[in-house]
Amino acid sequence: MLNPAKPLPVDGLTLKQARGLDLLAGVKVLDLTSSIAGPYAGQLLGDLGADVVKVERGHQPDDSRAWGPPFLEGESLWYLSVNRNKRSLALDYTQTEGHALLMRLVAHADVVLVNLVARVQRKLGLDQTTLTAVNPGLIHVSVTGFGLDGARADAPCYDLIAEGWSGVMDMTGDAAGAPQKVGTPAADLLAGHDAAMAVLAALLRRGRDGRGCAIDVSMVESMTRFMGPRLVPYLGSGEPMRRASGRDSVIAIYQVFETADEPITLGLGNDAIWRRFWAAVGVPDVIDEPAYATNADRRAARTQIVERIARILATQKRAHWLAIFEEARIPAGPIQRLDQVAADAELHARGFLYASERPSAVGVQRIPQVGLGIRFDGESEGSQTPPPLLGAQTTEVLTAWLAVGAEELARLREHGLIF
Repeated sequence: MLNPAKPLPVDGLTLKQARGLDLLAGVKVLDLTSSIAGPYAGQLLGDLGADVVKVERGHQPDDSRAWGPPFLEGESLWYLSVNRNKRSLALDYTQTEGHALLMRLVAHADVVLVNLVARVQRKLGLDQTTLTAVNPGLIHVSVTGFGLDGARADAPCYDLIAEGWSGVMDMTGDAAGAPQKVGTPAADLLAGHDAAMAVLAALLRRGRDGRGCAIDVSMVESMTRFMGPRLVPYLGSGEPMRRASGRDSVIAIYQVFETADEPITLGLGNDAIWRRFWAAVGVPDVIDEPAYATNADRRAARTQIVERIARILATQKRAHWLAIFEEARIPAGPIQRLDQVAADAELHARGFLYASERPSAVGVQRIPQVGLGIRFDGESEGSQTPPPLLGAQTTEVLTAWLAVGAEELARLREHGLIF
């Protein structure tokens, strides 16, 4: 639990009260997913303006609600990172009557998101065949570790497992060290992004011909596609690809260098940038050296060139070089810690890092948010619905979607079907 008396980074975030995007206005989404990948897909759709209802079994809510510390007033900050712009409906759809109520909601939905393997989908009556019998135009989205068919289809999976299967861990880290996981749940986020992207394409097609769609997203395949720029060169050349301590194996100079104080990233990705770099650091004679004429030449001489650049950059502090490289339009930058990213003035100025508010037991709770990072006609997502408390909008959703009356609501609560 965080100490509420201690100032937190969220206190420095601007409260965002933008009206939000309306690109998916009128699209109804039932998000039955848990953890990160599926909820992230739902958040992306909500950010774009869809009406996203997060359906959780009250006695078995989203796993990520328990992931911590850190917590914010008892609520997982991981959960808070992928669940804005949704309403929460707490419904026990494992019971017969609860499942029937869910089917009534499905009949009104455009999209249903699930992250259960095919066997469990069928067991719970959440598979595409069952749901499209209720709503033939439904877009049914499955986000699983290995996809809905194949020898591994029934295997459990988390981000860590998918990163290992995809090869990204083997390609990440120091050349002499152990494989490393990416520092964020990359497979989860990529799969969630893929699911949201697929929904947009399916909605476009449905607008043309009325057809629904069964979308099958595999975390392992999303992550492995992410490895395409590494995997395709191997497939086409047979040349072994090994982790290179952050040094790209194709672009000759593309890595971290030490300066007189802090490290710097530097990418000399084409001939024009190569020439500008040597002019900027005051060694223009290198520009015309025939041994470095092309990227292939520079790759062959990489060790020698890296040593030469390292000696030069070690003579001045990072700020000095960043100013020079900015002026010369040379791709370079700092390696920021999370606290530095959180304080990045430009990210704040563009409204990318912000806070939303909701009532809490101690008054008003400020919730930190990382933005969509996409603008449409100059506007990005609002935070019209902060990440919801479990079941906070159960009555609201059932009333709005199904016109359920007070008497039925009371009976459903009495029988433990809604919470």
